[in-house]
Amino acid sequence: MTPKYLVTGGAGFIGSHLVHALVARGDGVRVLDNLSTGRRENLAAVLPQIELVIGDITDRPTIEAAVRGIDCVFHEAALPSVPRSVRDPLATDLNNVHGTLEVLVAARDAKVRRVVQACSSSAYGETPTLPKEEGMKPAPLSPYACSKVAGELYGCAFYHTYGLEYVGLRYFNVFGPRQDPASQYAAVIPKFVTAYLEGRPPLVYGDGSQSRDFAYVDNVVQANLAACTAPEAPGQVLNIACGERTSLLEVLELLAGAFGRRLEPRFEAARAGDVKHSLADISLARRYLGYEPRVRFAEGLARTVAWFREERARR
Repeated sequence: MTPKYLVTGGAGFIGSHLVHALVARGDGVRVLDNLSTGRRENLAAVLPQIELVIGDITDRPTIEAAVRGIDCVFHEAALPSVPRSVRDPLATDLNNVHGTLEVLVAARDAKVRRVVQACSSSAYGETPTLPKEEGMKPAPLSPYACSKVAGELYGCAFYHTYGLEYVGLRYFNVFGPRQDPASQYAAVIPKFVTAYLEGRPPLVYGDGSQSRDFAYVDNVVQANLAACTAPEAPGQVLNIACGERTSLLEVLELLAGAFGRRLEPRFEAARAGDVKHSLADISLARRYLGYEPRVRFAEGLARTVAWFREERARR
């Protein structure tokens, strides 16, 4: 089938879920991934039905070839993690800012209809106002957050300057199956779940009172699919979350219930660039995308625990 959709970073955690959803509804899909953080095994079940290109968004000939004949680009590729960006801001800029600009230029030149980009709630920084709404002035605390804000500003500029339809989705703490717990930059939920599976104390940076608006990955996929076709979405940057917040200590309580035992956490100093509290106003996503989170946090956590248990048993 001729690819209609390009998913950059499609072998990664969120990207692979999006690829699976597109294939499930019968769409032609091309994936571009350099496999630096993505994994081919994330696409194993759909490899015969997709076109997989191993390459980098920062390489102009590669991205120009990847967007050829594409209707909509889902731009998920990025160098993730706040701590990684603190350690290496130049690599973060190269991948997340320059790489995004390469994608936008190639999409414009190839007459791609729309680009939907993975943006980040880190744009809001440490503003005490809750919930976070899109009209707030960005206040990024880390090089990673700066890079994601720059990417969405470029996207909106390309919409207004060149007419390239662009939608930015500000993800809030996405979690779910296939999220890698092994990296030193891994997100908190796969790290907590893995600690419980291995019977060791979960590591908490700070006092654990910090809260997040966790977004189960299926909700994020739903938002992306809607953003590809929603008629009034171009030019918008929209929060994607559940509109509810959960502290890390509350996450640990839910995991204690799921595993039938409580493991006392180990606390270390809060990390540079981390935000204390996060909660999304999702009213604009409802308005422009018809978005409604179908999987609430507790159900998503239960699904995630079940997946990690099955993976552990399989391996």
